[in-house]
Amino acid sequence: MKNFAKAKTRIEVSVGESVRIIRELQELSQNELSKMTGIPQSTISAIENDRVKLGVERAKVLARALKCHPSVLVFPGWNVEKETAA
Repeated sequence: MKNFAKAKTRIEVSVGESVRIIRELQELSQNELSKMTGIPQSTISAIENDRVKLGVERAKVLARALKCHPSVLVFPGWNVEKETAA
């Protein structure tokens, strides 16, 4: 394992971008996700474009539909090492 270097973060991802990325990786359209969650497509679009805050309850609903933990959506750029160093 000594031959491997730790991967470095290349980009910062916003909350909206994390929702979009996970949705697209699952090959879902905004309309399909809307039908699965009951969240209007226009609201999903606004979340993905960071015009509307995700919020805890919406994060839970979207996480269930996207089969991920809500923290993946809410804290996409969380850096544990940076937080513990403070």
